Amino acid sequence: MRIHLLVLDRVFDLGLSALTDTLATANELAATLPDAPAPIEFTLVGVRRRVRTAQGLTVPVVPAESVTQPDAVLVPAIGAKMPDTLAARLAERDVADAVTLLQRWSRGSASIGAACTGTFLLAESALLDGHRATTSWWLAPMFRQRYPRVALDESRMLVNSAGFTTAGAAMAHLDLALSVVRGQSPALAALAARYLLVEARGSQAEFVIPDHLAHADPVVERFEGWARGRLASGFSLGDAARAVGASERTLARRLHAVLGKTPLSYFQDLRVERALHLLRTGSASVDQIASQIGYADGVTLRSLLRRKLGKGMRELRARIY
Repeated sequence: MRIHLLVLDRVFDLGLSALTDTLATANELAATLPDAPAPIEFTLVGVRRRVRTAQGLTVPVVPAESVTQPDAVLVPAIGAKMPDTLAARLAERDVADAVTLLQRWSRGSASIGAACTGTFLLAESALLDGHRATTSWWLAPMFRQRYPRVALDESRMLVNSAGFTTAGAAMAHLDLALSVVRGQSPALAALAARYLLVEARGSQAEFVIPDHLAHADPVVERFEGWARGRLASGFSLGDAARAVGASERTLARRLHAVLGKTPLSYFQDLRVERALHLLRTGSASVDQIASQIGYADGVTLRSLLRRKLGKGMRELRARIY
């Protein structure tokens, strides 16, 4: 299998290293298996002949014009991490050249994967239009507004959709690389994950900070402030709309545009966030916490917490069950 790692200037150091080291580790471990899969051949392909990482390290790339059609392409994150700097970075010329390469390789039947801010590069190509995807959780509002034709689910760590694979923030580069190895050999992917101490994780949800996302829009931010003061009282769409100075339809539309959620589902997210805070910082039971945030008993809250935590945070899961 021939893989091109498409490397732009100021690539995210950790992301690039996570991809290359995971693939290299898998290749080294392959010989220990009874039915060793063929090595994964990967090449660092530069959009420009001279590429440095975000931390200033030189990347030994092969110029894009010198490589042949790959079987797969992986796009690591670019170093810009916040909406304003990322928007400026996406406007630079090498991004447009990278988009052209992705489109060409996709027409040649290459599968394409991207992680973290690399998902924006892939989305810029319009190849993700009509597909499901994930991205860095804190950039979800920007992604959703910039690429409305992509079905975004930022709670997921990894999303596969018809030849395209997207991964979440930073360490999700490991998940992306392991998904490539898994396509060659599930046994080898499992072995590499054990050597790299990578646990199975399907969700970014436990890392999301809801009020960080809310600040992307003033109406959503006002709703978030209103909701936090009403967690124990219950939800009313009419009361919420009046409190933020918008119609119910406008409030629902703005929530969906920024967060991809209804006002009620975001209200429930805030309840769960508050419950997790109380679980981490106190000794109250789930039933006691449920009464503090407006649930009649702990049954519903337990169900929501299980979905939120996935397979992570074992010490909290023990208190939920």
